[in-house]
Amino acid sequence: MFEMRFHGRGGQGAVMASKILAKALAEEGHFVKAIPSFGFERRGAPVEAFLRFGDREIRQITNIYAPDCIVCLDPTLSKSVNIFNGINDNAVLVQATKKDASQLSIPDTVSRVGVVDAFGLAMDIIGRPITNTIMLGVFAKTTGYVSVESINKAMESVAFRDAALDKNIEAVAQGYEKTVIKELKGGSK
Repeated sequence: MFEMRFHGRGGQGAVMASKILAKALAEEGHFVKAIPSFGFERRGAPVEAFLRFGDREIRQITNIYAPDCIVCLDPTLSKSVNIFNGINDNAVLVQATKKDASQLSIPDTVSRVGVVDAFGLAMDIIGRPITNTIMLGVFAKTTGYVSVESINKAMESVAFRDAALDKNIEAVAQGYEKTVIKELKGGSK
């Protein structure tokens, strides 16, 4: 089973991203559980969402305390929240940032990082700093666990208006295309 935690701020779409990814992974034949986590439901407050997937039925519906992957939708969030808390060895980090992966403070347990300027892309494509669908494209490219086509199909089942769906399909594509992946020497084997 592969476990991941999404970190974002209220209004960035972390919970929606986990739901879309869950549908996309199910479309590809995986068993999936997406678990939202709501604390203070206000714009800008830290938000988490959790997702598990694998090749067998998943009954566990708890939060994820030892993730294999972190998807962080906001480059400033790690200053106020320990996004790496409990992260497993050989973990993957999918990070929204303008910085190169070598400029980030990353624990030795992370073995692969995918980065993209999600805010810049979001402003260009959507016109608002909503990074969730961009980060789904980054996750697809960084991990190879899901295809862009399955993400797009999953988005069609979400209540996007036609114009918004087109913009979000473009956001996934640009996130995928502009991702820079770095393999790190860290990550215990």
